[in-house]
Amino acid sequence: VQLQASGGGLVQAGGSLRLSCEASGSIFMGVNMAWYLQAPGKQRELVARISNSGTTNYADSVKGRFIISRDNAKNTVYLQMNSLKPEDTAVYYCNLGSVSIGSHVRPGPYWGQGTQVTVSS
Repeated sequence: VQLQASGGGLVQAGGSLRLSCEASGSIFMGVNMAWYLQAPGKQRELVARISNSGTTNYADSVKGRFIISRDNAKNTVYLQMNSLKPEDTAVYYCNLGSVSIGSHVRPGPYWGQGTQVTVSS
């Protein structure tokens, strides 16, 4: 399985970006997809997650601003990022196959290459 992420860039605060992540292989439809971010000097953290049935979860910091969606016909997951803030600046990674263990989400084994999002003030 390979994940190809795209859509990052430089945007002013208040602007929008849409990230895309296309998966190769035939397992996309049956698995959870997620987006993580990693800011400089910090650990990677979960931003949003969508189950194979379309149920979504978001980090508190992005609720009401970001929307995760998936198109199973295109093997693609999206992250629509609105009202961007400078603190959203990070490398964003898509992830395939995450699982919930109690209240914790364990990332899946497959990661995209990361796409840089930079929000200027």
